[in-house]
Amino acid sequence: TLTQRFARPQGKLSIGNWLRRVLNDPVKVALLLEWGRPLPDSAEGWASRAKSLPIRHLGPMGLDRAISSAGGIRLDALTGGLELRALPGIFATGEMLDWEAPTGGYLLTHSLGTGRWAGRAAAGYLASAR
Repeated sequence: TLTQRFARPQGKLSIGNWLRRVLNDPVKVALLLEWGRPLPDSAEGWASRAKSLPIRHLGPMGLDRAISSAGGIRLDALTGGLELRALPGIFATGEMLDWEAPTGGYLLTHSLGTGRWAGRAAAGYLASAR
């Protein structure tokens, strides 16, 4: 169980290295270290925190913060699956790309669409790596 995994002794390991060994997932480790404070002091507390990590949302920001400016990764730097030619296995979507659109939901639609596109390509990349 998750509680049993968190019961592993930390020993002299830093909390980050201990979590890496317990969870074996860098994203989960980062989320717990960033959002899991105060850090639990028992295996049961760690398991509970990992299962229901509270992430507080401060609400929407102003439009001036929501609109991207210009620039981004040029399309000729990407493969047809939105993978960076210079960094195989790294994919770019949404506002990371050099693409501009008027306000009104176009950027959100573009971000969701390219996210799906790159996600499918990334899944194919991972499947071919096995």
